[in-house]
Amino acid sequence: MALLEHISSPQDVQKLNDAQLCALSEEIRDFLIESVSKTGGHLSSNLGTIDLTIALHKVFSTPRDAFVWDVGHQCYTHKILTGRREGFAKLRQLGGVSGFPKPSESEHDAFIAGHGNTSLSAAIGIAQAKRLKGEAGKVIAVVGDGAFTGGMVYEGMNNIRALNNLIVILNDNKMSISKNVGTMAQYFTRLRTQPEYFAVKRNVESALDRVPVVGAPLKSGIQSVKTMLRRALYHSTMFEDMGFQYVGPVDGHDIPKLCALFSAYRDEQAAPLFIHVCTVKGKGFLPAEQNPGEFHGVSSFDLDHVTNPEVSSELSFSAVFGRRLAQLADSEPRLCAITAAMKYGTGLQYFYKSHKERFFDVGMAEQHAVTFAAGLASAGMLPVVAIYSTFLQRAYDQIIHDVNLMRANVLFAIDRAGFVPGDGETHQGIYDTAFLSEIDGVRLFSVCNYAELEYWLETLLKEEGPRALRYPRGAQDETLAALGCSGQAFDVYPAQGPARVALVTYGAETKQALAAAAAAARQGVNTDVYKLVQLHPLPHGAVEKLAGYDAVVFAEEGIHGGGIAEHLAAQLAQRRWGGRLVQAGATSTGLASASADQMRQMFALDADSLCTQLKEVAKT
Repeated sequence: MALLEHISSPQDVQKLNDAQLCALSEEIRDFLIESVSKTGGHLSSNLGTIDLTIALHKVFSTPRDAFVWDVGHQCYTHKILTGRREGFAKLRQLGGVSGFPKPSESEHDAFIAGHGNTSLSAAIGIAQAKRLKGEAGKVIAVVGDGAFTGGMVYEGMNNIRALNNLIVILNDNKMSISKNVGTMAQYFTRLRTQPEYFAVKRNVESALDRVPVVGAPLKSGIQSVKTMLRRALYHSTMFEDMGFQYVGPVDGHDIPKLCALFSAYRDEQAAPLFIHVCTVKGKGFLPAEQNPGEFHGVSSFDLDHVTNPEVSSELSFSAVFGRRLAQLADSEPRLCAITAAMKYGTGLQYFYKSHKERFFDVGMAEQHAVTFAAGLASAGMLPVVAIYSTFLQRAYDQIIHDVNLMRANVLFAIDRAGFVPGDGETHQGIYDTAFLSEIDGVRLFSVCNYAELEYWLETLLKEEGPRALRYPRGAQDETLAALGCSGQAFDVYPAQGPARVALVTYGAETKQALAAAAAAARQGVNTDVYKLVQLHPLPHGAVEKLAGYDAVVFAEEGIHGGGIAEHLAAQLAQRRWGGRLVQAGATSTGLASASADQMRQMFALDADSLCTQLKEVAKT
């Protein structure tokens, strides 16, 4: 790493010549492959944007120029070039660098990012603020082609309002530059990036403005011809109609050409600029190039023995869900599977391979996914919408309005429910219990092992109306696997002797609850553990039983305010219960890039903390 070791700020990048920049690219590529193989993280998206990011930092200067990344999982090179390379030893871990842009981590991170389609709206806001305050600098939004499958991008484009300090870069990693049209487009791109082009353009327009009578029509006619030619070459009608000046397509791995283009437009005060850049996702690492979806987000892996994800036998809740759903579809022709750009992440690659015609990847568009499912259901199909918990919250209105009001026969499979290690604040699955339990018509279930997942998936598919099944990230815990599946809406694990205290929980937190009860028993506090499977509405009989205890501790890997514990508290209050209820849950502050166990400790949801709570309530 002859060059990389000497890069501690963007100013160091700006001192390098073209050959050194290209060499730096290879060093960063090697560093990322080696580093992410040890820590896990987002690989293919970062390998595809190394050259683009180097060129941006060569020409522009953060934080004066603001870089706003869509989703943000392609920001690793940006973090390396802004002095955070050492933190990659603990990437996405407590005390290390976040896997996403994080303004509290560095002044070079302009805006937090974790969900898609947001960068353009944020960039427009920053650009407007710069203009209102008279601040110098450009605002550059880097948007992947996947983000253009979500509607928020178009809402932003409709409101650019001639911001001449805004540059939007479309990072297109799916399309290649065709030889016929692409060659001409590249020629005109080269022509338009020369300084002489801008001088001639301004002089001609200025001269025409001074010509009486015919000057304005001539200027308008020339602009119309230019627009027609650009549309024929670039197919850029939509972007130009929305007020952008379109440039591209451009090779996103040609650093010298990118630098020349960015330099040409850096000080130009024209309309908002839209640059179409073509990149290869996973570039430089063949397994990621061949299967960028699987190498989008990875756990640590052996570089010498990279497995084929299509035939991998590794189990997880996602894989168990996907395989079982595909099996059930063999005998249920109405069954459809829907994902929002997460085929591999949700385990639906198995459904895709066996029932391709009933598999729908709608792109990064969770709102559309939910209403699309409601439409399928209204026409007699049986849709299953598999979405991460953190992304499902983006479609809350559609769940309320299009699914619940219609009483649509839609099953939500909520992946990554509860604490999600590594991804930090933006990806925690702690809100779905609160926002779904506020909708009376939605039934919500949570499982803790594979046996429960398979049983309740099959069971809920046979039922009607809106319902949701949530499960955690990763593999099942051996302790929880041993519990099996009773098929009941809740299970009780009684203490060895009479108990005045009950500990209520659900999902993966059950392991901590059982350990806490065992520890409390050794200290003389008998505790019955209630494991809920049906969370909303609370299962019949559970509240009546819990009203018989002097104290109840409710531990949930969900948001404290509005969570399931509050529903229990309300129902116990309606029964004029005189006992004490203690809620242990997460809050929206204090979330971090950490392991699930570390987050449990942060929010007093670990076994030791729960044991302490049990002993305290037993005294009252």
